[in-house]
Amino acid sequence: MDAQELLKKVRRIEIKTKGISKHLLSGEYHSAFKGKGMSFSEVRAYQFGDDVRNIDWNVTARTNDPFVKVFEEERELTVMLMIDISASSFFGSGAQNKRALITELAAVLSFSAIQNNDKVGVIFFSSQIERFIPPKKGKQHILMIIRELLNIQPVHKGTNIAVALEYFNNLVKKRSISFLISDFIAESFETPLRIAKKRHDVIGIHVYDKLEEKIPAVGLLPIRDPESGKKLWIDTNDKAFSQKYQALFKDRIEQTRQIFTKIGASWIDVQTEESYIKTLLEFFKKRAS
Repeated sequence: MDAQELLKKVRRIEIKTKGISKHLLSGEYHSAFKGKGMSFSEVRAYQFGDDVRNIDWNVTARTNDPFVKVFEEERELTVMLMIDISASSFFGSGAQNKRALITELAAVLSFSAIQNNDKVGVIFFSSQIERFIPPKKGKQHILMIIRELLNIQPVHKGTNIAVALEYFNNLVKKRSISFLISDFIAESFETPLRIAKKRHDVIGIHVYDKLEEKIPAVGLLPIRDPESGKKLWIDTNDKAFSQKYQALFKDRIEQTRQIFTKIGASWIDVQTEESYIKTLLEFFKKRAS
């Protein structure tokens, strides 16, 4: 798209998602993700009742008086968005495809983060890492992320979540709030996900289209896999086929959800034609409680 059209789209998304973040999600976001880590602040003289595990033995040895380390809650967080931009993200059967929904979700989460004075970074991936945007603060940084989401064209078509997680694990050492946004049409990635969860707060956001969940009975239908390019005709009136198709989708997602649950990571389902606002609100409130 040309520069003028791109700017218009960025502005529309900014107006919509910034308003949602400011008026609906700001308090819930803060409650759900306020700093849970502890960082060193200072040392002070030991007082009765202090935890002996916090004694600073170096200072104590120099002064011959006991001193303890004082820690404070980390107020500033780093939010990392791992965003699937593979060919399947462009699929959509309604007014909005998966990429458009992913863009809005990323924008809402980003604006919520900067309103909480948090940094936001992004890893765009397909079957390979397509681009990394280092974490920063500020409105202009978020607008740049939105522009990139609207304009970026992946070099590779496939999806490899394991590659994205391995890159993330090697790159981001400081604890972060990490949103993995994808349709999760990918091979096994449990091992790097488990490693990521040990250091970071990981939330999977599953984005899908209603047609991926259930195909309507409309007779013979030509379909093409956007990632492999394979084409075939299917008979949507065939009940056995439809039942098998629905079962495969359900089983794939349930297995992925169970992986997240097993390692203690969070999971959110968002459909392209449903309100993600209600889903995010419920998730934030649940986390806060």
